[in-house]
Amino acid sequence: MSWHPRYRSSKFRNVYGKAASKEKCYDCVPITHSVHDNHFCAVNPNFIAVVTECVGGGAFLVIPIKQTGKLDPHYPKVCGHKGNVLDIKWNPFNDFVIASCSEDSTVKIWDIPNQLLKRNITSPKKELLGHAGRVILIEWHPTADNILFSSGYDYKIMIWNLDVKEAVISKPVKILDAHADVVLSMSFNTDGSLLATACRDRKIRVIDPRAGAVLQETNYKSHRVNKVLFLGNMKKLFSTGTSRWNNRQIALWDQNDLSVPLLEEDLDGSSGLLFPIYDSDTRMLYVVGKGDGNIRYYEISPEKPYLNYLMEYRSHLPQKGIGMMPKRGLDVSSCEIFRFYKLIPTKGLIEPISMIVPRRSESYQEDIYPLTAAAQPALTAQQWLNGVNKGPLLVSLRPGSEAVNSVPEFLEPEPLMKTTDLNQQQGRGGRMPLADKQKPREIEDSRKQMKVEEKLPKNEQMCLSNCLDIFECPPPKTENELLQMFYRQQEEIRRLRELIIQRDVQIKQLELEIRNLCTDTGSN
Repeated sequence: MSWHPRYRSSKFRNVYGKAASKEKCYDCVPITHSVHDNHFCAVNPNFIAVVTECVGGGAFLVIPIKQTGKLDPHYPKVCGHKGNVLDIKWNPFNDFVIASCSEDSTVKIWDIPNQLLKRNITSPKKELLGHAGRVILIEWHPTADNILFSSGYDYKIMIWNLDVKEAVISKPVKILDAHADVVLSMSFNTDGSLLATACRDRKIRVIDPRAGAVLQETNYKSHRVNKVLFLGNMKKLFSTGTSRWNNRQIALWDQNDLSVPLLEEDLDGSSGLLFPIYDSDTRMLYVVGKGDGNIRYYEISPEKPYLNYLMEYRSHLPQKGIGMMPKRGLDVSSCEIFRFYKLIPTKGLIEPISMIVPRRSESYQEDIYPLTAAAQPALTAQQWLNGVNKGPLLVSLRPGSEAVNSVPEFLEPEPLMKTTDLNQQQGRGGRMPLADKQKPREIEDSRKQMKVEEKLPKNEQMCLSNCLDIFECPPPKTENELLQMFYRQQEEIRRLRELIIQRDVQIKQLELEIRNLCTDTGSN
């Protein structure tokens, strides 16, 4: 079983969960009592939003992330829905825009003011009308701006283009009618070209959302799926559900062959749902149990055994829902690699839980913070609808770093010139993203360095790249690896400059001592 692992080397082997102190929690929050299996919480670096109880309609709270402690019982709400709110999601490219869906069959888009709320917000920015039943799921596209997916009890998934002037949109740009029952879960791959769904008919489907075609579908009877998740660019799916004997179960699938799972494992006999959450930067998978206080976490590898158990965070306080902070909102100074916001309705409490890699050094730990998705879209809505695919813009979490454009990581390395040719990239995307315009000179300098290395003899190549041995650190094969090497070189240059300054100070001190000795000798 995965909870009796063999020893293996991993920088995340000792990750542990740390609950926030009472002063850093959000207390007296009227958390919803809805029985739907959703997260009921959405977080970004500025706000935490949580679905709440409301008389005569549906509402949710939007609390500034730094406003911890007891919440005022008269704190303003966002309350424009006529039915209970079932799901909320922040726009990944705008921290002040949030989407909500409700039992009233509508999806609403809200603008949240930059300052503290002083009165209820009742008028949405946009209203989406198209579903014939309650809407239970919404998902923003991961790379295209203003593209929203919604799913409801009419068994349909609707694709909305919000990049229009109309305040009320009654016609989606696409309707996916591939399900015979309610969709329980939706998940995108990294560039948003594929959509995986889990349905109440116990089937997992991989769909091309623009064509509306079902590419893969399960017919496996032993795993009754509840939630499904794309595992980044590893071409695998992870699902949670129940076995024939009603044990909670996890399964791993090849996205190109859903006939039989690559791995299937029973966890326990509890009845609560399991929420899977994947961090593609660290390749860590978190499994959060609804109705219990446990968070199991694993490390994913491309080869067998695929799923490597790390540890389990345990708490006696059961969670009803969970929120996740985007990577750009983490505290890198404390080596925090993930942060959950745990909803505890029995105490009216939202408790942050930080996942921390124990390190002694207080400096920035680059090996545990690879480039991560930035808060900038890689495509416009129309570009994506026209068939363009592009991975997310990436940014370094080092304080002061700017967003950079990069192709997504591939398991099989591609030739250098294919991924680094700026002219080809501009031709495919139609326009060069803002991040590419910000640092063209640095990227070109790094590429020139790589070309020089290719022309030099082997014995001279060993002295380049900050004296890194190319057999220990092979040259980058993708633009992502090239940018990571660039950041390492910048850090090395900064360190060498500090050493030079220290040497200059020592030289001046020695000169002063020599001068003093000469003065003393002359006086004698």
